[in-house]
Amino acid sequence: MKNRQVLKIKSVIIILFCLQTIYSQSPTWTEIAPGVWKTTIGTPEAYNLFSAAEILPNTNAISKLGEAAFPLSRDKINAETVNCKTFLRFPLDKGEEIFGLGLNFKTVYQRGKILQLHVDHYGGTDNGRTHAPVPFYVSDKGYGVFINSARYITVYAGTGVRKDSPDAPEPKDRNTDKSWTSKPYSDAVEMVVPAAGAEVYVFGGPTALDAIRRYNLFCGGGCLPPRWGLGFTQRVKTLYTSEEVVAEAKSFAEKGFPLDFIGLEPGWQSKAYPCSFEWDKTRYPNPAGFVKTMKDMGIRLNLWTNPYVSPASPMYQALQPYIGSHTVWGGAVPDYTMPEAQKILLNQINKDQVSLGISGYKIDECDGYDRWLWPDVAKFPSGNSAEQIRQTYGVLLQKTTTHQYHDNNTRTFGLVRASNGGASSFPYVIYNDYYSHEDFITALINSGFNGVLWTPEVRSSKTGEEWLRRFQTVCFSPMAMINAWSSGTKPWSYPEVEKEVKNYALLRMQLLPYFYSEFAKYHFEGTPPFRAMNLEPGFDAKAKSELKNDNLGENPYAEAVTKEIKDQYMAGEYLLVAPLFTGQTSRTVILPKGNWYDFYTGKYVGNGEIITVSPGLEKIPVFVKDGGIIPMMPPMLHAPSANEKYDLEIRFYGTNAGRYALYDDDGETFNYEKGDYSWRIITVDRDKKGKLSGSISKVIQGKPDNINKVSWKFMSVE
Repeated sequence: MKNRQVLKIKSVIIILFCLQTIYSQSPTWTEIAPGVWKTTIGTPEAYNLFSAAEILPNTNAISKLGEAAFPLSRDKINAETVNCKTFLRFPLDKGEEIFGLGLNFKTVYQRGKILQLHVDHYGGTDNGRTHAPVPFYVSDKGYGVFINSARYITVYAGTGVRKDSPDAPEPKDRNTDKSWTSKPYSDAVEMVVPAAGAEVYVFGGPTALDAIRRYNLFCGGGCLPPRWGLGFTQRVKTLYTSEEVVAEAKSFAEKGFPLDFIGLEPGWQSKAYPCSFEWDKTRYPNPAGFVKTMKDMGIRLNLWTNPYVSPASPMYQALQPYIGSHTVWGGAVPDYTMPEAQKILLNQINKDQVSLGISGYKIDECDGYDRWLWPDVAKFPSGNSAEQIRQTYGVLLQKTTTHQYHDNNTRTFGLVRASNGGASSFPYVIYNDYYSHEDFITALINSGFNGVLWTPEVRSSKTGEEWLRRFQTVCFSPMAMINAWSSGTKPWSYPEVEKEVKNYALLRMQLLPYFYSEFAKYHFEGTPPFRAMNLEPGFDAKAKSELKNDNLGENPYAEAVTKEIKDQYMAGEYLLVAPLFTGQTSRTVILPKGNWYDFYTGKYVGNGEIITVSPGLEKIPVFVKDGGIIPMMPPMLHAPSANEKYDLEIRFYGTNAGRYALYDDDGETFNYEKGDYSWRIITVDRDKKGKLSGSISKVIQGKPDNINKVSWKFMSVE
């Protein structure tokens, strides 16, 4: 009763406040970390994206990026609150491009877009409704802007033209002037936040990648998965039994395919849609014994769930004081903004699953559709709105389960359908049911702008060619996964490409030292492990500009569209990946400035130019920049365990001297937070006679050392 009275008083205060209008033509900015500024507009809501994620900024790591000047003209930033809405305006220069604004699937450039940032299943259009509608954009001028509000934010990204703008275009006569356009030049990003205030952050550069680093580090740094999380994973059919799971794991071993963790789909639970959060005793009569059997085989287990609680669940009654007014598929919707509800969930999953050795979760259906989820009229006992809870539900579930594993000093790596700003540190990868291979790669590119991870998972294919092309790209992504919950596919389901598929599965395992080090840089330095070419120094994004619109003559409102580069990306510091899709036998690749070499052969391929490659079906084009060092290991069937040493093959590409920071820790616990990790510096130099030689620094005594024998392979031969 007391809480309700407090909420009523707060509501009255907010209503009275909203009758006023507050103008702040030039917000006051406070530098809260090197190159990070904050301002407060109006009266922000207490519950926001950062409070939902409970971020812990890594200010020490931000400091290592150095100081930065405030990157925008302060007098051109406008903010005001009117009738419980906050209006924001940020300047845009001519020719300036912006990126981010959520996990988009079709576009990389966001200037000229109108978006409503709204958590939802992706429906095929980049309109702001997506799995991770992060209200953060980064500019190629070298800065980022973040709006810390858990509301549906409307963004006009360079579309509106103010009459008082000094850059307002002159009116033109469409009848006589061929330069007339239906989209005249706009010099601002404008936003509407449906709240009486908002916190706004600006992240400095000097480069766009530096701004992204500062944002990720401010959110606590990117996640550092367990080493096994970067191995290979297979999700089995929905109604598999424990015997069938064991048999499938054995078939991987018999056929020589790597496998580190298996995902169990809804059938592991006694009830699903809504969920019981307990084992089905007919399909899994002995959960503890089953988990141990799998662990003895070197395989961990990940469990599917969605958040909606069945009346048959053992935690249903305890949750009653903490559930919302509406149901989803007949299940209760817990208000996980409340610590009491979080505690009940944690008690159940720890008692029934985590304590047995379950290694992680796949959190489904916390994103959309509208007809499934609670409506915006729903009420929740915390007093937070249905809109705010929808915007953060995936973040809350990631945070709660991550804390559970952290308390056990065991790392996890899982899947989630919804995320948002502030969630960079959570060890979850986004996925969905939308199955366009080309758009999956665009999403992988965009993930790096938004502080999230995305996997272009493989499920099924119409042909062996499509299967292999999809499989090749998933091996150069955050999670190498086949999701066979419905199809039952295996890596060898298409015999005509089984050999090639195995080669890439094993290549993924060989690249674990490289990818593990890149994720460590994500955590300690904020650098996204998979990112757009636009963030790579020397890349000319306009090298392949094309105006494409066949309807310009008939439709005067149609617009010429500049072709985007959304089918090649950087995987870590040195690898450029350029996928081919079904039906393609060749493709063009835009190389940044500097010498580049073929990953497989070491052959020189070009410097700052557009090349055409025809690799054959058996290869995905991958290139390495000059001086590139790629640490690799033998193609094991499981990722190395905590105390397991492995041999290291160091590949070097090019002619310039090279340097690489190789990361090492136990690969499983959070002991790295206490300093129990090591960076080993790999260097390659050329002596006076032109001969290349390499060295690797010694491990500091007492620090992790999982490296056994070290060998060198100089790939580029003059």
